[in-house]
Amino acid sequence: MARRAPCRILQPAFDECGYRADRRCGDTRSIPLTLKATTSLSDARAFLGDAPVMSKRRVAEAESARETGQLRVAIVHYWLVSMRGGEKVVEELCRMFPQADIFTLVCNRDRISDFLKTRNIRTSFLQKIPGAQRHYTKMLPLMPFALEQFDLQDYDLVLSSESGPAKGIITRADALHVCYCHSPMRYIWDQFHVYRHGLPWIGRALMSITAPMLRAWDVTTASRVDTFIANSDYVASRIRRFYDRESVVIHPPVATDDFAVGKGKGEFYLYAGQLTTYKRPDIAVRACTEAGRKLVVIGEGEQLPYLKSIAGPTVQFLGHQPFNVLRDHLSRCRALLFPGTEDFGILPVEAMASGRPVLAFDAGGARETVSSPQVGFRFAEQTTEALLETMAAFEEVEDDVDPHAIRAHALKFSSAVFRDRLANLIEQELSSRGDRSAEVFRKRPG
Repeated sequence: MARRAPCRILQPAFDECGYRADRRCGDTRSIPLTLKATTSLSDARAFLGDAPVMSKRRVAEAESARETGQLRVAIVHYWLVSMRGGEKVVEELCRMFPQADIFTLVCNRDRISDFLKTRNIRTSFLQKIPGAQRHYTKMLPLMPFALEQFDLQDYDLVLSSESGPAKGIITRADALHVCYCHSPMRYIWDQFHVYRHGLPWIGRALMSITAPMLRAWDVTTASRVDTFIANSDYVASRIRRFYDRESVVIHPPVATDDFAVGKGKGEFYLYAGQLTTYKRPDIAVRACTEAGRKLVVIGEGEQLPYLKSIAGPTVQFLGHQPFNVLRDHLSRCRALLFPGTEDFGILPVEAMASGRPVLAFDAGGARETVSSPQVGFRFAEQTTEALLETMAAFEEVEDDVDPHAIRAHALKFSSAVFRDRLANLIEQELSSRGDRSAEVFRKRPG
């Protein structure tokens, strides 16, 4: 008969057969016991004879990590195919945890930053499908299977970056899983009909068939998360609505030091971002065409041909531009026009870090960032007429705008503030579990 492990390494939550009830989810099904990284090396080797769930190499690595106090960290991001808000959060996470490995469904190394290219990035089987880097969104029904194939058993802390599916990964039972939620998946929840109407008939049919199953999976996998972080109060309310979970609000990091206050009052209005239906760039184009105001449009997307067809001679389209061009235009614009609904919206904060006001639709994260007349105006209706009225009101007081006061407001959303708040939360979560890594984490450099 196989030798039993000494009783001292078993926790009160395990039954006599070495199985554990998942109390967090209220699930009484038995789950095989997994060795904790905090188990001593001698006890671990004794236990291996009864239930060889870890190789001797893994036991040794666990003991070494424990002695050094270093957390083994995994960062899970939905896909790395561009450098937008979610990817900038991933960059900050990598700076906080330089030892972390990145797991993502699909990666296009030609479209990510040089900093991310230096990281250890592991992709799913979707990466091997021809055309995956361009048509990844069409593989949504396969994404739950791809995520659950990632082996995260070696990691003590898992940080999932959620907007597409990311939180559905399977972690070790005693690992800490913190989900930074940019948004519950829009295309299966509140933006379902918007995305569906933009598809050909075969796409609409497939989406109608698969969406109910994806919603069920999305809700179920919310129980795999120990702590939710929302990037805004707006997203926190959606997490509560769709997942019935509470969350801590930590605004995403904005690299405010990368921007500087421009000179003069500005030469043109600016729209920047994806040219997609839900962002409503058509409102900005129509308003400036009708008012005869100069508008520069930076971005690309499926709406570009339509926008060009309705634009007047005062509207200039620059397409996709590198960061230095965007930064230059942010510093020289009269104001940023932001007519869409975003969960947070990093671009308005970048504009304010450049000392420029923002004219935004009164919804989503803009309510938290464009929070006073000193930094911009919000319009109540998502229409061209409402934006025209707001532009007229802004132009009446434009000469009184204080660029340095606007920038001071933007600094509340800096990367340093993000890192400090996130570090404190993770430290608290580790401490509440009695994890000794919390003390080492507390003393980390920077």
